[in-house]
Amino acid sequence: MHQSILVFRNFRYLKWALSVAAVSILLYVVHEPEYGLPNGGTLLGYVLGTFGALLILWLMWFGIRKRRYGAGGAPVEDWLSAHIYLGLTLIVVATLHTGFQFGWNVHTLAYGLMMIVILSGVFGLFAYLRVPELMTNNRRGMTLVQMMREISDLDTACREAALSLGDEINRIVLKASQNTRIGGNIRRQLSGDDPECATSEASRAVRHLADHAPPSQAEGFRALMGLLARKEELLSRARRDVRYKALLDIWLFFHVPLSFALLGALIAHIVSVFFYW
Repeated sequence: MHQSILVFRNFRYLKWALSVAAVSILLYVVHEPEYGLPNGGTLLGYVLGTFGALLILWLMWFGIRKRRYGAGGAPVEDWLSAHIYLGLTLIVVATLHTGFQFGWNVHTLAYGLMMIVILSGVFGLFAYLRVPELMTNNRRGMTLVQMMREISDLDTACREAALSLGDEINRIVLKASQNTRIGGNIRRQLSGDDPECATSEASRAVRHLADHAPPSQAEGFRALMGLLARKEELLSRARRDVRYKALLDIWLFFHVPLSFALLGALIAHIVSVFFYW
């Protein structure tokens, strides 16, 4: 489904975007400014700037449109495919609007923010193309809730298996049950790992003690180590699932605020052009 967005309606919006970019380049090549070099203050500069500004507003409208379920007009798939390709077209349109003239001013700030927003959008596109498949493969038919439920059941089974293995083993297993974490702050979510995982520490400790345990406890240790290994495997998958979900969400925390920052810089750019130039 995600890949179909790029080929939606037989690449209709890619063709639109390429046409817009081609026309913009052609106009830039044939345009001869009355004074000096091409820049945003020429007739073509105003045309490209106006088109670019309107395109930015339309692209931002997509964030509202995609939440209006049941709204009339074009399907959300059309909007998303057009959002991707026409958003990339802004690179050409806005760059030609500047006439390749940059400086330490609000105009370049708007251009820089636009490029950052586009790059964050490209990252979001990559995430939504790649991550759902990784999530499906990682879950193996289970949901995160089901994995968490099985981890809880394994904790119970581990505590029961440890009852006959002595107080030290019971303390180790109880600590693993109480201190194992999934998720946490954003850094931990994105890492998809816990280098201080209490269950992994418990598993290593149990293996070490099993080497010195009497033969009568060998079967009990094998059962406990099998349960801990299964719990470690599920924890690893659960943490990866949290990581994949964080990757799908984190870019929005940058993309959306940066988009509004771009809108503010764009307004400042337009105001400064018409009132101070």
